[in-house]
Amino acid sequence: MSDTIPNPSATSAPEGVAGEQSNQQDGPQGHEHGYLHHGNKDAYLKRLRRVEGQIRGLQRMVDSEAYCIDILTQVSAATKALQSVALGLLDEHLNHCVAEAVRDGGPQADAKLAEASEAIARLVRS
Repeated sequence: MSDTIPNPSATSAPEGVAGEQSNQQDGPQGHEHGYLHHGNKDAYLKRLRRVEGQIRGLQRMVDSEAYCIDILTQVSAATKALQSVALGLLDEHLNHCVAEAVRDGGPQADAKLAEASEAIARLVRS
């Protein structure tokens, strides 16, 4: 298992945004989320822990009254790291969860496509 997150051009959408509850937390019975299917859970967790450390570093920088531009540079780095996680999850979601629903057809396919479209719109707005 690799600790690198897959390239977004080859892999799922965040199933919820901070403050929002997803309606698909556990997924359908017997369904394995894309990032689990590809064995990337540990890579995502490692990356998120790294981002968490960046955020703590930002708090320390503000507390110690660091130079504004230095803080902004670190905010940009943390933002880019989170975007990388989001794009990897989105890609996996499209290639696994959405593709599976489309293959199966029916209303579930329409729902998964609409859900993915909404997730993409949230990412674009962020």
